[in-house]
Amino acid sequence: MLTEKQQQELIGICQELIRRPSLSGEEDNVAKFIKKTMNELGYDEVWIDEYGNVIGKIEGKEKGKTLIFEGHMDTVPVTNPEDWKHDPFGAEIENGKIYGRGTSDMKGALSAMVYGASLIPREKIKGDIYVVGVVMEEIFEGIAFGKVLDKIPADYVVLGESTELNINIGQRGRAEIIVKTKGKPAHSSNPQVGVNAVYNMLPLIDGIRKLPLPSHEFLGDAIIELTDIISKPYPGASVVPYECRVTFDRRLIVGETEESVLKPIKDLIEELRGKIPKFEAEVEIATGEATTYTGKQIKAKRFFPAWLLEKEHELAKKSLDAVNNIGIPAKFSKYSFCTDGSQSAGIRGIPTIGYGPSKESLAHVTDEYIEIDHLIKAAEGYIAIANGLLR
Repeated sequence: MLTEKQQQELIGICQELIRRPSLSGEEDNVAKFIKKTMNELGYDEVWIDEYGNVIGKIEGKEKGKTLIFEGHMDTVPVTNPEDWKHDPFGAEIENGKIYGRGTSDMKGALSAMVYGASLIPREKIKGDIYVVGVVMEEIFEGIAFGKVLDKIPADYVVLGESTELNINIGQRGRAEIIVKTKGKPAHSSNPQVGVNAVYNMLPLIDGIRKLPLPSHEFLGDAIIELTDIISKPYPGASVVPYECRVTFDRRLIVGETEESVLKPIKDLIEELRGKIPKFEAEVEIATGEATTYTGKQIKAKRFFPAWLLEKEHELAKKSLDAVNNIGIPAKFSKYSFCTDGSQSAGIRGIPTIGYGPSKESLAHVTDEYIEIDHLIKAAEGYIAIANGLLR
């Protein structure tokens, strides 16, 4: 258990992370602070990679397996500071809570990983421990983490996203789907000489909403939800729109692929082609681009697979036993949102769990906070998990 002095040191690290704004692509001040802190805490190696991910290594006395504790450094913006009762970057403490952007998602967990790992006695573990703070998670789940995994072959991954101190063994994935209908522009006073792309989109939207979707007994139902619709030209004064573009958020269950997700929509497009004159449409997985704070470009499809670890797997069982044995009650649960586990588990098949302080529902909210009790218990839980896996 952490001493009073250790608890205060952990709280101080968390506050310093909160005081450094770190939007996606602007994580440099947080990365530099984490690197400095890891060095001060006695990590064996610390470096920042080409994407700006910060990585710290703790070497065990004997050879063994490799455990990665992973969290992201970026946060979503504060778009409504006037609605906050606490300074979003003040890291104010009130009634046992630290307030600020990123406290729950997820600088609290990251500080607990950085500090907790430094307290693990090296002479008692077999293998190596890495603590990784990644960039760009909020817009590209797992892409930057993949660069770390290219260099560090992990046996286990522990994500720090909020679990209320439970052991999360899976999540639904996420895909961003773009559907376009093509028309023909014309003056709106003579619409019959054109083809209105928006009108052609309407039966396609209706058909997509009626598509049967799969379900999973543990992860829940797959979902498809329209999130935006845009026509061209815009504004379209006196012009029949020649294109309509719709974005769908598709929540995935295990086993779904790009091909299996797109096929029902492609089939629907072919069906409508046979029914509607001059009907033209296409569908694809969205591609996103961004630049890291180091200047490296990230370009990737927005398809992040679901994943699930069996309850009987040693990572799941030993982690659950480890935290319960130190008096932190835990059970198996799951994430409702998408995480970097889509990369480690969903794409690479690396055994992955989530263990973190706070609640999912506190992510991205006004007056975001983390309970100090949860922060401390998370650090103690990370120590226990590492000891349970690497002894």
